[in-house]
Amino acid sequence: MSEKQSTEDSTAVRSLILLLITFVLGTLCLQGFNLVFQQVGKDAGAPDQASLITALPSIVLGIVCFIYGSLGDFVSLRKLVTFGLCILFVGSVYGYVANTIMAPNIWNVIAARLLQTAGEQVAGSAYLVVATKYLKPSLKVIFFGIFTAGYQVSAAIGIFAAGLLSSIAWQYLFLIPAVTIIFLPILLKSLPTGGGNGEKVDWLGFVIFGLATALLTLFFSYTAWWLLAASAVCYLIFAVYISRARSPFITPDFFRNKRWLMGIGLILIFYFMNYCMSPIFNAIGRDVYKVSTTTVSLHVVWAFLVAAVLGTTSGAIVDRIGRKPAIIIAACLMILGFAGTALVVNSGLLALTLTACVYYAGVGLMYSPIVSTVLDTLPQDQSGRGVGMNDLVMNVTGSIGIAIIGGLMGKPSLEGFSIMGATGPAANYSNLLLIGAAVSLLGLVVYLACKKTIYATTTDQQ
Repeated sequence: MSEKQSTEDSTAVRSLILLLITFVLGTLCLQGFNLVFQQVGKDAGAPDQASLITALPSIVLGIVCFIYGSLGDFVSLRKLVTFGLCILFVGSVYGYVANTIMAPNIWNVIAARLLQTAGEQVAGSAYLVVATKYLKPSLKVIFFGIFTAGYQVSAAIGIFAAGLLSSIAWQYLFLIPAVTIIFLPILLKSLPTGGGNGEKVDWLGFVIFGLATALLTLFFSYTAWWLLAASAVCYLIFAVYISRARSPFITPDFFRNKRWLMGIGLILIFYFMNYCMSPIFNAIGRDVYKVSTTTVSLHVVWAFLVAAVLGTTSGAIVDRIGRKPAIIIAACLMILGFAGTALVVNSGLLALTLTACVYYAGVGLMYSPIVSTVLDTLPQDQSGRGVGMNDLVMNVTGSIGIAIIGGLMGKPSLEGFSIMGATGPAANYSNLLLIGAAVSLLGLVVYLACKKTIYATTTDQQ
């Protein structure tokens, strides 16, 4: 290893730790508001608008995930992180002060959450761009794994904190990520000096693509078909724009990369059911076992912790066995987890928890090797846009999956048959879980069919 590579790794790791802490605290704040938004709406005198507290920031999150990652190819990471942390701090202080000194107001809460969301995602996107561009391959997969582990830990803490958050003033939630502003001076010294090619940023391209993505995200929230049509029109305009513009932020050649198309197709399949296991588990607890969401949460939290452990160790696992076996094992665990949960749907919450742990073990193991595989299909100067596209596709495919499965969960259409011998709601949920197993199996089959092409020019860590 050259002295220059060693120095880059050391510098990047220092910044990654602080970016990860910022991302975890931001995600914890997000989870907290997802848990108490109804109480916030009630305190603000607007219970009917309470869902906007989570819905509108989710839309912003879907847009900025792609934009921040892509900007990593054009703008200095130090400028990008400075912008993000300042916005996050302003949103945190504004949210706390405006809803503490004055009477709680729903629009003050939403405005503060929008600012916080727009700011905190910088940390996640910058983390992935730094790991992709400045770490050697063996460290890259380790830090990808730690990233997904951080997300899973935040989710687990969020579930445990549900009872606590309902007993204290929710205004304090705003202050959780505010502390990250003290990281800014250190990050300005430790973030790599590169990042950004000095070219003029294609703001018009970002606006068109951001508008198309916003409309698509709104469609998944409100299921209004005109939103989907408007989104399709905007994407069509975007396609025409990048084919004719002088310096678009992303060129048509980016989408002609056969290896990348195969890789992003795998993310599209493997993450289609990503948001479905927990809601199905919760519905089984409610309709089959007649237990509360709190009781279900105390079981599901173990699955999140298993995902965090596998995510943390996934780098070491990939380093030992390579990315191909790691992806195959992860896919098999996801298939077994879905199929096993379908099989034991009537066998008690403990059996369901164990099979859910198997599924989330696959989820925790999958992220690092699949993301590094997809990003390695791109030149380094396009890795920021690769990070943005990964985030976008993961969010969109997961949203489509939960929209379809969520719709089927509320109907008895799959109750009439069950190869597991279940009846009533248990048969419905068992069949939905089998659909999840089939989707994961499809992902594995496609991976086995395409892996020779995807890794065609890659020589390390296969």
